[in-house]
Amino acid sequence: MSVGPVGGVGGIDRVMQLRAQILERNQALARASAAPAPTAATEAKPTSFADTLEGALKSVNDSQNEAAKLSESYERGETVDIAKVMLARQQASVGFEATLQVRNKLLSAYKDIMSMPV
Repeated sequence: MSVGPVGGVGGIDRVMQLRAQILERNQALARASAAPAPTAATEAKPTSFADTLEGALKSVNDSQNEAAKLSESYERGETVDIAKVMLARQQASVGFEATLQVRNKLLSAYKDIMSMPV
């Protein structure tokens, strides 16, 4: 009595086809979400360090506000996925910690510059 392979060759081929389809879709999504080429209007004004820092701080603030809203919704008993709440809180926490590290490095660099002899 012989027993054939459990998945068979057809099963492996099907898995490989699904994998290829997933890879193709990922590539299509990456191309679709790629930023458009900069135009002359966007190249004319370079962003300053202050603008970049301000944007980063706003992003961290928005992340914290979103995490707070999701937490409050969950605490009120609304239908909110706990994984989504925890992920938002973790993202806000990581963003805040990164902001603190950047602040500490900036202060350290400022102190080093101020202590240099003129």
